[in-house]
Amino acid sequence: MTVSNRASPDEHNVTKFRVRARWPFAIIGGMVQASGVRIGWPQLPERVRAAVEGVLGAPVTGAVSQPGGFSPGTADRVVAANGRRAFVKAVGLDLNPDSPALHRTEAGVVGALPAGLPTPPLLGVYDDGDWVALVYEDVDGRHPHTPWHDDEVAAVLEALRRLAVPVSGLPSLLTETAGDYAGWRNLAADPPATLDPWAAARLDRLVELAARGHAAMAGDRLVHGDVRADNLLVRPDGSVVVVDWPWGCTGPAWFDTLTLVLNVRLYGGRVDDAVIDADPGDIDGCIAGLAGMFADRARRPAPPGLPTVRQFQQDQADVLLAWLRERLSAS
Repeated sequence: MTVSNRASPDEHNVTKFRVRARWPFAIIGGMVQASGVRIGWPQLPERVRAAVEGVLGAPVTGAVSQPGGFSPGTADRVVAANGRRAFVKAVGLDLNPDSPALHRTEAGVVGALPAGLPTPPLLGVYDDGDWVALVYEDVDGRHPHTPWHDDEVAAVLEALRRLAVPVSGLPSLLTETAGDYAGWRNLAADPPATLDPWAAARLDRLVELAARGHAAMAGDRLVHGDVRADNLLVRPDGSVVVVDWPWGCTGPAWFDTLTLVLNVRLYGGRVDDAVIDADPGDIDGCIAGLAGMFADRARRPAPPGLPTVRQFQQDQADVLLAWLRERLSAS
């Protein structure tokens, strides 16, 4: 069992606990609600609650479950008897066999982040080999409005600009996406009857585009890897904090901006592709690679505790394919 008040790269080896199936893209409104079947603070084992209270220095007197995300574990804003507030996320193997490893990975990623970034401090970690709990400083903020508001899109772009710093000690996005961007090859080998007709007629081209997109994932900048509305908090002053870091890695500075544009296209709002500072061919390739990944994953059985994820992945594929068609027809 490990109980710590600080996470570091040495305590939580990032690469060892990587779990495949990146970028699930849960949402909080609009299309299908993709999320886990959450438990709440009262359902946590007593030993986990006691460890969290040890980090806070007093018993927890109130907890409010937060929406969004894919983990079937807790995601609670809590307040302790001494007035301290925190955000707690915790999960055990019986809820989902992969989720505890994701929390371990996140602890390692956050421990490797440079100081001064728009991210919440990690106050403590509990890990008994079964249950893993992360205790963060609570952020006074809310999720962005959806459909997206122009000022909040601009605030997120500023936060992403601040995040895109050189880092070391994290996994490479190029390595992590090696299998992910093979989706169109998998679909070409065994095309489902429901495959989008436009895509079905261009499988060879999509395979080529995805290969270029994968090559473009090289880079040394910090990448969050999962920028979407429910991983962002808008403070009262309008600034944005980026939360949930299990997919943190190194890659091109523009990748997170591309996924923000995807999220705005999904929820509704206004943003121009010009905010993505990259070669247009690399952008096309990345969009194609993500579309193939989602379309390929969408036909698999749902994982434990995540009953809506496959439908949502198909929704993502549809949005990305429409975006790609738009871009290619304009070129």
